Amino acid sequence: MKHPVKALFLGGLFLIALSILVYQLPPVQSRLGWRIDIAKTSLRTLLHPIGAMPTAVPVAELPAPVLHLTPGPSPTATPPAPTPSLSPTRSLPTPTPPPTATPEPLPERMLLEAPRYETQDWNNCGPASLALYLRYYGWSGDQFTISDLIKPLRNDRNVNIDELAQYVLDNLPGYDVAIRVGGTPELLKQFIAAGIPVMIEESFYLDEAFWYNDDRWAGHYLLVTGYDDASGTFVTQDTFVAPNRRLTYDQLNQNWQSFNRAYLLVFPSERSADVQNLLGQNWDLDANRQNALDMARAEAEADPQNALAWFNVGSNLVYFQRYNEAAAAYDQARSLDLPQRMLRYQFGPFLAYFHSGRNDDLMALVDYALSVTDNSEEALLWQGWGRYRQQDIQGALASFQKALEYHPNYGDALYAIGYIQQN
Repeated sequence: MKHPVKALFLGGLFLIALSILVYQLPPVQSRLGWRIDIAKTSLRTLLHPIGAMPTAVPVAELPAPVLHLTPGPSPTATPPAPTPSLSPTRSLPTPTPPPTATPEPLPERMLLEAPRYETQDWNNCGPASLALYLRYYGWSGDQFTISDLIKPLRNDRNVNIDELAQYVLDNLPGYDVAIRVGGTPELLKQFIAAGIPVMIEESFYLDEAFWYNDDRWAGHYLLVTGYDDASGTFVTQDTFVAPNRRLTYDQLNQNWQSFNRAYLLVFPSERSADVQNLLGQNWDLDANRQNALDMARAEAEADPQNALAWFNVGSNLVYFQRYNEAAAAYDQARSLDLPQRMLRYQFGPFLAYFHSGRNDDLMALVDYALSVTDNSEEALLWQGWGRYRQQDIQGALASFQKALEYHPNYGDALYAIGYIQQN
């Protein structure tokens, strides 16, 4: 009886080893990797269920949320170490804009030529949407041309809009980019009418749950290539759903609010003056942020239960380094109903609570973010700075190194490690 048992045991080991070897083949990983990740996520969240985002940690005399705000000096409290300049959008060098011309009436309908479509790979809507955008201008690459450089690990679940912009600046001579927030449907129509598609960051709901009580909300990128006033719809290239997908003006605007109505413009360098004219006052980064802040606080004032409006108030205040006020706005957003995956994509609360000295809130949020997205390099980065504030130097280094493991060459993690090693 011993020999059959031994043979069965060895056969089992052989099958396991063979399965591991087969799984290393790229086509097999491509087909099965996301299913394995779903299974791992389901098991992890079964043991540690994901609930709502935690509300603010009670502290004495929290500043009240402010709606009617005027520019003011940044807080005097400084971090114990220089921290990476993480903003929802990165400021890119820009020349002084020329005077804005009087806009001409827009056509009632405009459909730009849709670029050759491709369905996104797993967690790859950013590179896939940018590939379509660049293909509109005659570029010959695909989503993997981009993701191999800016997202080398396939299970990295988020690509920031500034990473996409930097790819263009680094790899497409003769093209410029602009990242702005606080966009409007009318602005989208103006750019499309001028022959420039617009890439936006928005949200949608997944078809299936990834864990028990999953709210299924997720961030997404869309390329907007047309509009039609008669039907009140935009034409979008959605790498997850379908090409030439139509969304009503109101539906797109509502989904877009989740990301402070951020948008990315890619255009030939010789069209820089056209882009400046179309953006008008929003060409200036500070003016653009102030306009976005005014929009967000107006929406919060009109509907105080709108968690996304409060979140956007906080994110725009973070840009101006008004961290105490930003933290108060984030407190209000957290007291309402923010999506579970919000901190997978947006990191303003980490900056606000760190720089306002509210380390307990910072650590509560990074723990929650990691319970949702256990390989989030941004959450690990701020976990490291939170641990540094707690004087846990080895713990901070471990967090920074883990962030670097999940995102090779992650500049903010390299900076953090270098800072600690030199101090």
